[in-house]
Amino acid sequence: MTAVPDHGRKVIAAVDAEAKALGVRVGMTVTKARAFAPELQVVDADPEGDLQGLRDLALWAGRRYSPFVSPDAPDGIWLDITGCAGLFGTEKALLKDLHRRVAASGLALQIAVADTAGCAHAVARHVPAGRPVTIEPGGHRTAISILPISALRLPGREVEGLRKLGFERIEQLIGAPRGPLAKRFGRELHRRLDQALGFVPEPIEPIYPEHLPRARRGFMEPIATPEAFAQVIGDLVADVVGQLTCIGKGARRLDCYFHRVDGHNQAIRIGTATASRDAGHLAKLLCAKIETVEPGLGIEAMTLVTPLADALAAQQDEGLESPRRGPNLASLVDALANRFGPRSLHRAAPHASSMPERSITTMPALAKDSGAQWDDDLPRPARMLDRPEPIDVVALLPDDAPRLFVWRRKRYRVTRGDGPERLHGEWWRESGNEADKALIVRDYYQVETETGGRYWLFRLGDGVNPATGTMRWFIHGAFA
Repeated sequence: MTAVPDHGRKVIAAVDAEAKALGVRVGMTVTKARAFAPELQVVDADPEGDLQGLRDLALWAGRRYSPFVSPDAPDGIWLDITGCAGLFGTEKALLKDLHRRVAASGLALQIAVADTAGCAHAVARHVPAGRPVTIEPGGHRTAISILPISALRLPGREVEGLRKLGFERIEQLIGAPRGPLAKRFGRELHRRLDQALGFVPEPIEPIYPEHLPRARRGFMEPIATPEAFAQVIGDLVADVVGQLTCIGKGARRLDCYFHRVDGHNQAIRIGTATASRDAGHLAKLLCAKIETVEPGLGIEAMTLVTPLADALAAQQDEGLESPRRGPNLASLVDALANRFGPRSLHRAAPHASSMPERSITTMPALAKDSGAQWDDDLPRPARMLDRPEPIDVVALLPDDAPRLFVWRRKRYRVTRGDGPERLHGEWWRESGNEADKALIVRDYYQVETETGGRYWLFRLGDGVNPATGTMRWFIHGAFA
C-alpha cells in the first residue's frame, strides 16, 4: 500500500487486493488501517511518478486507439473512442484489444464505456467485472442511478454529509430538490451530477508528446462550414509538412482536432501506408472526413498533430527523372484504407504450401512479399471454395477423369477431362476434416461439362494405400 501526507497525518492513497479484503480503504489514515492489519506494509506514494506513468499509458493508447486521450489522476485515463471502432471492425474488438494488451503488461484494469464521461468513470470504479463493461446508448441514467453517491467524484466530506442526510444512492439525489442541497453543499454537487447525466459537457483535453510536429489555428469568429474547415486544414497541413521536412520525416498518421465553442472536442484521424510529405494528398485525406464533424455552435480553434512519423529521404520531383511515372499506388491505398478501414484492404500473395487452399494468403496492400513465388506451370482455378465439398462421381478406375458428377443436387455431364495431378498432404498438419488430413494423397482433374463449365475436382487417395484417403471425390474450384 501507499500513503500520502495530509495535514500532519498519513492517509492511504492506494491498496492492493489483500489489504482491501481486510477492510482497508483509500482515504483511511495509516493508524486506523493498522488496526485492521497490524503487519501492514506502507510505502510513501509518488504522485508525480504515478501521473507520469498515466501520461505514458495515455500517449500509448492515443497512438493505437483514439486521438482523444488524457490522464485521469490518480488511477485512470480517459479515451474518447467516438468514431474509432472502424479501425478494429467493431467497438467490442477495440475494447478487447485494449483490455488484452494492458492486462498483458501486468496492470490490473477495469474498462467502462458510456455516453458520458461521468457515467464511464463511475461504472469503471464501482461495477467490478473481469471484462469491459459497455453501457448501451441512452442507458447512462439508469446505470448510475443504482451506484453509491461516492461514484460522482465528490470530496469525501460532501459524501459523508450526504450520507448523514440519508442519501446513499445517486437515484436519491436525482429526485431530490436542488435548492436546499446546493445551499448546503455548493455547486460542485450538481455539476458532477449533471455531467454524469449528460446535461453539462465534460470535455477531455487531449495530450500528446511535446516533440510531435503540430500546428494550431484559433479564430476570431467561430467557423462551421465544410469549405472553411477545408481551407484551415490546407494551412495546417502546410505548416506540419514544413516541420516534417526539417526533421527528415514523413507523416504516417495525422489527427485533426476541432475545438467547439461549447467545450466539446472532436477529431478526425487519417493514416498513410507509407511516410508522406505530400501536402495535397494529406489534405485531401483529411477533407474526405470533414462530413463526420458536428460543428454545433461553431469551431473556435483547430489543431493538427502528427502522432506517428517515419524517416523519409529527400526525393527529386523534376529534372533527371523521367516525366512518365507509374501509378501512385500508395495514394490509392491511403484513400481506400481511410474510407473503408485498413482491415478491409489487403492483397493476395503466394504462400509456400503443397495444398492449394493454403497456397494463398492475404497481407497488407503495400507489404513486402514473403519470398514465395507463384507456379505458373500448374493450372489453378480463378475461384476456389473455402473448403472442398464432397460430390458423387462416375469414373473409370484407376486414373480416368470423371464422366459425370453430382454437386449440390445438380448433375454435370463431363465432355472433356485432363489429369491427374497428384498432390501429397502436409504431414506436419492435422485436421479432423476428411479432405484435409495429414497423410492424404489428392489426384486433381480439370473437367469441362457439356454446358461449357470448367471445374477442378480431386479424388482422395492413391487407390493402393488406404491411409492415403478413402477414394471419395471433392470439388475444389471453377476456372474462369
